[in-house]
Amino acid sequence: MNDLESALLSLSAESGREIVQSYVDLPLVPHYAQLGAPYHVPVDPTPLPEPQFVHFNAGLAAELGLDASATAELTDILAGNEPWPNYAPLASVYAGHQFGRWNPQLGDGRALMIAEIQRPDGERAELQLKGAGPTPFSRGADGRAVLRSSIREYLCSEAMHALGVPTTRCLSLVTSAQPVFRETVEPAAVVCRVAPSFVRFGHFEWFYSRGLYAQLAPLADHVIDAHFPHLSGQPDRYAAWLGEVIERTARLIAQWQTLGFCHGVMNTDNFSALGLTLDYGPFGFMDAFRQHHVCNQSDSAGRYAYGAQPEVGQWNCSRLLLATRPLLSEDQEEAGVLATELYGRYSDAYSVAVMQRWADKFGLREVLPGDADLVIRFLTLLQSGKSDFTRSFRHLARIRTDNDGPATGVREEMADLEAFDAWVVDYRARLRIEQNTDDAERAERMNRVNPKYILRNHLAQIAITQAEEGDYSEVARLMTVLARPYDEQPEFEAYANEPPPDLRRIEVSCSS
Repeated sequence: MNDLESALLSLSAESGREIVQSYVDLPLVPHYAQLGAPYHVPVDPTPLPEPQFVHFNAGLAAELGLDASATAELTDILAGNEPWPNYAPLASVYAGHQFGRWNPQLGDGRALMIAEIQRPDGERAELQLKGAGPTPFSRGADGRAVLRSSIREYLCSEAMHALGVPTTRCLSLVTSAQPVFRETVEPAAVVCRVAPSFVRFGHFEWFYSRGLYAQLAPLADHVIDAHFPHLSGQPDRYAAWLGEVIERTARLIAQWQTLGFCHGVMNTDNFSALGLTLDYGPFGFMDAFRQHHVCNQSDSAGRYAYGAQPEVGQWNCSRLLLATRPLLSEDQEEAGVLATELYGRYSDAYSVAVMQRWADKFGLREVLPGDADLVIRFLTLLQSGKSDFTRSFRHLARIRTDNDGPATGVREEMADLEAFDAWVVDYRARLRIEQNTDDAERAERMNRVNPKYILRNHLAQIAITQAEEGDYSEVARLMTVLARPYDEQPEFEAYANEPPPDLRRIEVSCSS
């Protein structure tokens, strides 16, 4: 029995769930495939020579009901060397606004949907290979992905899932010695992404931009029937669905903001029609807090800076509303009125969600007048001292209301101690307003929303460097640590540290 089989059997025993289905037996539900042309085109992946697993996500495999005992055969499928049984791989077409500029032709340039399956819990899952070769939408590129960026996506999508953030996920990461040419020569890699749906805002933009309004309804109905079944067949289903997507998007970005996560490439083609975090390119969790933190080296204007993300999210929703206006009403004026009303739901949903999440991070049971000012003052302190965002919030749980002593832990992260001490006096006063709580109970609540472990850039880079030398152990170790981001893990204490000085300015670009 190999390590992969042992891991799966161990996981199955722990969960009490028997894994009995091979990938051959998993029920296919090819709903997206049945849309046919012009929504997608059939494409065969380009074989990857001598593929090998960097990592296999046994936990996600169990959720999918996947028995991975046929290791060699599954490797070939997840590398793009063999098709998923009884499913023809396909690439979809979409457009999008990239850094605010319209690009009329994008599409799955290096992504292929290889299966649509039904999970044991009855939910759908789409499996998509990224890096399995060119498609008609590759715009002259090779359709490959490199190990460097693939490791980052693999780790971060699972880290975000563990943090409780809606996201696409990753089942496997396969590599090969085949060279891929970017700024330098790098090893090729293929990631298998998993999501309920990969439909993007840009899918609707593509059809709208070409005046193909008749194609909008089948695509919207596919999304609604598969993922919003409570709206299926309703006369106002399109407006209701758009309202839910807009609110989901607002709540998603509220989570990003309160975790210090920067997406880096918030183009409309990277926004999900289900409100998922989609496409992990030059992302980054902030170390030192900066309102104008830019994680993408290619974003010279800072369009997608941390502080701009909420506004960009709403702007992207406005593009989705424009692209789906023909679904709202045949009367243009009426459609415009409905779109305007839907647009306004973003601000309301975001304001409520982000303030509640800040309150949770500060250990407050409810939001009261003055709480926003308390939050802003704390963030200002972090910025003035370039304090570590994640560590500072984690340490907040150590502040006690039953004494007026120094706020140990978090105080050590601060530069302006006088201003911080004044803030702590007000914070303690606010905590004392809370009813039926004590410091230990509050600390426990706070530690369930303020992670100790995040995928810091320097941690990812260490794993990448080792993997490029053939050692994949750090990828596996990070998967273990990041699966429990809110727990104390004494054996991995060093992974909660801020980066050393020589690794604080790692730059990530769009070249992946």
